[in-house]
Amino acid sequence: MPPAAPTTPARRTVVAFLAAAAVLGAAAVPAAAAPQGPAAGHAAHGQGDHGHGGHGEPARLGHQKATAIAVVKGVFERGNTAVVDRFVRSDYIQHNPTAADGSAGLKALATSIHQQFPDARYNVKRAISEGDLVLLHSNVVLVPGTKGASVIDIFRFRGGKIAEHWDVIQNVPDTTASGNDMFSTLSSPRVSQPLDHRLTQANQALVTKAFDELMVHKDLTALDRYWDPGYLQHNPQMQSGVPAAKAGLGGYFASVPQLPVTPKRIIAEGDLVAVHSHYVNYPGDRGAAILDLFRVRNGKIVEHWDIIQSVPETSANGNGMF
Repeated sequence: MPPAAPTTPARRTVVAFLAAAAVLGAAAVPAAAAPQGPAAGHAAHGQGDHGHGGHGEPARLGHQKATAIAVVKGVFERGNTAVVDRFVRSDYIQHNPTAADGSAGLKALATSIHQQFPDARYNVKRAISEGDLVLLHSNVVLVPGTKGASVIDIFRFRGGKIAEHWDVIQNVPDTTASGNDMFSTLSSPRVSQPLDHRLTQANQALVTKAFDELMVHKDLTALDRYWDPGYLQHNPQMQSGVPAAKAGLGGYFASVPQLPVTPKRIIAEGDLVAVHSHYVNYPGDRGAAILDLFRVRNGKIVEHWDIIQSVPETSANGNGMF
């Protein structure tokens, strides 16, 4: 949920990251994000997917998380492309605009990046899975000592293998308006894994309605209905709390009166709900891909992370970012 036009300039110190963004078509994650037992999965619904978990559903969703993590860790931290052959479909569909389709292209790009950035680290902060989708939120640091980038990857599975991928990438700034970084969990309890899996569908329904009223229909009073007054903000340009959100979003809406916001997919697990959307500031603008990640506690949105990336003019795969 940007308070201003979603085209924030990239941090110069990690320009190399965006120049090499093609490899992050498989997005990058360390072992730290491994799913944590049966609670790691919950079947609700992804875009067009309405599974309602049976006996083996938590294990299946946890396996999807573990598979996504094994692939990106093996490929981008160790240069082990064999994991692509094992876990990625040969007809893998890519939506990162700088990467080609197919597992062969992914392996070639991964090898190149590993050679250029042998000390790269992909620090996963949170992982959620729903239906056939896995979402990973990571701090990707190609060069030790730099802040790196905030990356959210979405993987779609088919037949037990990774079949499709979307991502959104934003460089981490030196400072933030709220003083909160782009990754930490500050609401209680301060854990990164999803909690309260029995409430997945209720939380997804709440965020879907809240997002529609606030961002699609531009109704600022939705903040009073669905957000906790002191909700915690990780968008680098916004301060925490409902009053700051009203001021920031009110100014943004006024500056782009024709703004359409189109949700493309919503993914939920427990108290975490993600909305992947296309924002277009004015007619003819290619717009931005934005991933909003919300935490819901006791029926209110209490915390928010997001990543914003402008849609480029051209794409190496022709699939678009959505």
